[in-house]
Amino acid sequence: MTELLPNHVAGRWQSGSGAGTPLFDPVLGTELVRVDATGLDLPEAFRFAREQGGNALRALTYRQRAGLLGAVVKVLQANRDAYYEIATANSGTVKNDSAVDIDGAIFTLGQYAKWGDALGDVRALRDGDAVKLGKEPVFQSQHLQVPTHGVALFINAFNFPSWGLWEKAAPALLSGVPVIVKPATATAWLTQRMVKDVIDAGVLPAGALSVICGSSAGLMDQLQPFDVVSFTGSAETATVIRSHPAVAARSVRANIEADSLNSALLLPGAAPGSDAFNLLVREVVREMTVKSGQKCTAIRRILVPTEVYDAAAEAIGAKLAGVTVGNPRNESVRMGSLVSRAQLNAVREGLGALAAQTTVLHDGRNKSLIDADPAVAACIGPVLLGARDADAAQRVHDVEVFGPVATLLPYRDLAHSIALAHRGQGSLVTSLYGSDDAALAQAALAVAPSHGRIHVVTPEVTQAHTGHGNVMPMSMHGGPGRAGGGAELGGLRALDFYHRKTAVQASPGVLAALGL
Repeated sequence: MTELLPNHVAGRWQSGSGAGTPLFDPVLGTELVRVDATGLDLPEAFRFAREQGGNALRALTYRQRAGLLGAVVKVLQANRDAYYEIATANSGTVKNDSAVDIDGAIFTLGQYAKWGDALGDVRALRDGDAVKLGKEPVFQSQHLQVPTHGVALFINAFNFPSWGLWEKAAPALLSGVPVIVKPATATAWLTQRMVKDVIDAGVLPAGALSVICGSSAGLMDQLQPFDVVSFTGSAETATVIRSHPAVAARSVRANIEADSLNSALLLPGAAPGSDAFNLLVREVVREMTVKSGQKCTAIRRILVPTEVYDAAAEAIGAKLAGVTVGNPRNESVRMGSLVSRAQLNAVREGLGALAAQTTVLHDGRNKSLIDADPAVAACIGPVLLGARDADAAQRVHDVEVFGPVATLLPYRDLAHSIALAHRGQGSLVTSLYGSDDAALAQAALAVAPSHGRIHVVTPEVTQAHTGHGNVMPMSMHGGPGRAGGGAELGGLRALDFYHRKTAVQASPGVLAALGL
């Protein structure tokens, strides 16, 4: 039997009592490791993190906790090569795609270390200025942000086992809140290994960081009023979390990132072959193929003027035709596999659901795989769909195929394109392409109410823009409606989720003595 990965809870490594769930190489089909959480004392795990980890973290200042993040960065950098090997084996990703997950996580941690250092040696944060409560300024109100006296439970998705952990853990640990992470089972190995390296290095206080691999059963039951939970995954599971008594009755703060039918919008007037047109084509192909389209921020709907629909289909299809798919260990492979055969089946089912309302503009499903057996590997070539009647193709605006799949949709005018973007019912990101600053600004404001982030690409930022789907710690990550209504990152705003706001009403002398 393969190795059973231990969990780290209550300050010690503990193996589950069951046989474990196997994790597989999605290209070769070989069993890698097993995970199991059966028999863990969850009340003890949460109590230890809440009390031991929380007290130790809160005893430090923001600057000192920033130093902890910097120490974690050094540990992860020292073991970076091993993480790439695990990502290739367990997620089926090519090196560039693994970098998005691994190096993106390390960069985010480092950025929060810098921001935290600038907060200084304080243990609470001033929220605005003090205001007088009467005619004379002898009695004032000062709002403060103080770390919540609870634990942060992360229930994460399979597509970003590294970044998904650290983009949440960075602001949590900086805030003084201990973390318990439950990674998605299919790709839990990388998360577990990173936590193990950090724990073994001894750079965090006992109880500050815990990992539970296996079933999530019973985790939500442990949450108390001052705890927080952050979930990334399906809207169906998000509904279960929102209705759980911990959230519904005990008012546990919940952050949700769920389904998202993101769009890319080419503004009117961008002719085929223009800079804006070419930028759209390039970004669409990148977003369809990075991580094999398994990104919550990937482009799912491509909105173009009716008159350039055929040219866009041809240009995108031509670039997709050059994408090589197969074993990521082969340097000629540009796109690896999905994370599992189950995910491959889900993508096929999603394509079937869209088939009646779309046509296939480019089909990479029958292209030969490189160094991979199609009967074993969870590989699928990119598929570009199209629907000439964007209004009638309702399923395109409802069904997210979580893989290398996008749909091209024509629009009549800018107002129509904005309406189509809103049909996503709430998305994480949309990207706009054009060269008219005024028109782009108008479009950005028009789509903003249903999107968490607007990524505007013009010819002058060709080499500078960070990418439609690349989530940077400086900007908010989240979206309204179907996207979950949550908010992560966004600089120091991310700390708000892990703090409680309180108003201190006192004399100026008392407020000054707070030392903020």
